[in-house]
Amino acid sequence: MIRKKIWIFGRVQGVGFRYRARDIAASYGIRGYVKNMPDGSVYIESEGTERNVLEFINWCRKGPDFAFVDHINIEDDKPEYYKTFEIKF
Repeated sequence: MIRKKIWIFGRVQGVGFRYRARDIAASYGIRGYVKNMPDGSVYIESEGTERNVLEFINWCRKGPDFAFVDHINIEDDKPEYYKTFEIKF
């Protein structure tokens, strides 16, 4: 089990990023949460197997169809053992 904190920058709000991230996370068995940040970025905490989290990060580099991801920052952290993947408001 690994945990990655992910900050996604670009045109990532108002394009369904959080909702699609929730669906993609579920397909990979990822737990954690996603939320919009005041600076216009999207922040994600993701936990799962190394392989699945890395695949999820690859998806985050592109995002949903109407998003434009300029860059992402990733930070390792200790697992929190989330039970689900949620959208936080």
